Amino acid sequence: MQQIGRAPRREIAPSRWSYRMQRLWLTPLFRVLFRVGLPVFVLFGAIALYLQDDQRRAHLAQVFVDLREDFQARPEFRVSLIAVDGAAPELAEAIRARLDLALPQSSFDIDLEAARNRVEALDAVETAQIKVRTGGVLQVDIIERTPVMLWRTEDRIDMLDAGGHRVASLAARSDRPDLPLIAGEGADKAAAEAMAVLAAASPLEGRIRGLVRISDRRWDIVLDRDQRIMLPAENPVAAVERLLVLDQAQDIMARDVAAIDLRIAARPVLRLTPYAQLQLRRAQGLEPPESDL
Repeated sequence: MQQIGRAPRREIAPSRWSYRMQRLWLTPLFRVLFRVGLPVFVLFGAIALYLQDDQRRAHLAQVFVDLREDFQARPEFRVSLIAVDGAAPELAEAIRARLDLALPQSSFDIDLEAARNRVEALDAVETAQIKVRTGGVLQVDIIERTPVMLWRTEDRIDMLDAGGHRVASLAARSDRPDLPLIAGEGADKAAAEAMAVLAAASPLEGRIRGLVRISDRRWDIVLDRDQRIMLPAENPVAAVERLLVLDQAQDIMARDVAAIDLRIAARPVLRLTPYAQLQLRRAQGLEPPESDL
């Protein structure tokens, strides 16, 4: 029998497309794009197709709104009490009135920054910190302004802090006799300088009735016995210190003087009272003696 020979074996080479695909699969970036990017693209495409309908979009938005409202309305987020620390009872009531919150309400509906600004708008409040505490409590921590002086204007008396900020009004000077008094236009803006002048004039504290701001430039110290010390616009503290040294040497504050003008540092001027002027003229022979009148 004739033996039938086998056909020669042919090696099949990969096609060009298959070769390129194999090369791409060896690229890490392509594998990531195919395994992650393609599903994401398909997912976003499906979402975009779903949201093309207006009713579907409105329904989906309403679902999120309902979920948010249900979450915010949970009992643990409800504020039902306002606690004010660091303030006097009258100020605490004023703070609650200024907040004007209809409690109970969700803490998500309270603008804490706006509430803090409303509280700090009160004259008596220096700083305020507001936060929501556990248990449904709106905690308000207050630092009150400390009044250090009184400012008399044409129609009222205000208490001022060290920075000249208004704290509250008084019905009468006698309500706070422990606080020094200042007066005059612009006196509140120069409150820090007034405090420095009063500190320098502390040896005369028992005689000082107050400070008067003159032309919004300088101070006069008003003493008992209708005496007045006229201070310069520049370095009034130094002028007070020079006067105290002069008083220790010559005891001029105990004399019959109506005013002491210190506006010119090199030449202080004493203004005598009318009676002292009369006695001086008599001593100089310019007026007849009292027995001759």
